[in-house]
Amino acid sequence: MLAFLLCGACEVSGRIEDPEAQAFPVDPAHSPDTDAVPYTPPALPPTPAGLRPVAAWESMFVEEWGREHMQTFLPWSNSRDSWDFYNLAYGLDANTAMYRATGKRAYLDRALLYANNLVASARVSSSLPNSQFKDGYLGWTSSLSSPAGQEVPLYESYCWRYVTRMLRVIRETPDLYATSTYRRQYDRLLAFSEKNIFEKWYVRGANDFVYRNRTHMAAHWAFIAMDLSRMTTNPDNKVRYLEVFDKINRGMPNFPSSLRSKLAPNPDHPAAWFWNDKWDTNAQPGQDVAHANNVVAYIVEAHDAGMEWTDADIRRFVATLNTVIWPSARVFADYVDGTGVGDGWFNDGLMKLGRYDVNLQRRLEQHRVGQNSQFFANGALNVRLLSEQAAQ
Repeated sequence: MLAFLLCGACEVSGRIEDPEAQAFPVDPAHSPDTDAVPYTPPALPPTPAGLRPVAAWESMFVEEWGREHMQTFLPWSNSRDSWDFYNLAYGLDANTAMYRATGKRAYLDRALLYANNLVASARVSSSLPNSQFKDGYLGWTSSLSSPAGQEVPLYESYCWRYVTRMLRVIRETPDLYATSTYRRQYDRLLAFSEKNIFEKWYVRGANDFVYRNRTHMAAHWAFIAMDLSRMTTNPDNKVRYLEVFDKINRGMPNFPSSLRSKLAPNPDHPAAWFWNDKWDTNAQPGQDVAHANNVVAYIVEAHDAGMEWTDADIRRFVATLNTVIWPSARVFADYVDGTGVGDGWFNDGLMKLGRYDVNLQRRLEQHRVGQNSQFFANGALNVRLLSEQAAQ
């Protein structure tokens, strides 16, 4: 049944009647030289006792996969309004995470489709009627900017951190990197990311557009810079990426602060973290939980890459979620000091802490907020990583 759903989710579960919506680009990863080589996903390690297995998470994911693809993620990937890319980020993360959890290339192909569609829709800035830059870089505008029709760095960086994370998966998986179809897409998307995402906003003004005035917005660029530093073949670019990564972590050039210096023991729970999203204050209530997801999403990936963030740091973030933000089953804080009434949406960052703690992962299995493809995919990836750790 799962195999049937993987093949038919788009055509059956996600069927739509709008004839214009059917004319989306074909997934470039499904080309003859890929399909001609039979591929069997690697076997999953045994699931730790008492945890929901990857296959169960995948079944829930697939039930959402086709519908979300046709109704939201695919149209957003073909949009030329960059506000749509903000929400497309969740589909990119979901498909990349499910590929990492299962090894099934259909999920990676879907993330690649979205990224390729984004690149295909980009236009030269000088041709965008209301662009505030009018230069030679490729990009998009948004009707939600003020004034309308401008280029918006936040919408691009929010999405592109998950494009670069997906590219790292290809680069760090020998079987993918050695396959010509994946390698061609990887090379093209990496070149675009280096020039028309990072270089573009850095050259236009690093202090304004990269070293942002909130922790979560700067974290997007630390995420992208970290990923690019691990993939670029240009030594000068690598120096620049690591410089941005280090400055956001350790010493912002335009604010007397950094992500590292913002973190302090929580006043009421010393084993947990507290931080304010503004660089110039440490006042309570601090960072809102919704955007704390973005900070944690970056720090989780940096930790797992062995860059800057330690096991001790992660333990404090786990305690922050487990005891401060989510003290009991249906009680959620709105701020990282534990105050306010939140909605319990953890999908884009806090959810990923389950990969470090079996007890937290058990709690997430019972969590009922935000049950969409990103939630299910990261639940599956958490279990995969916990399983690998238990098997070592």
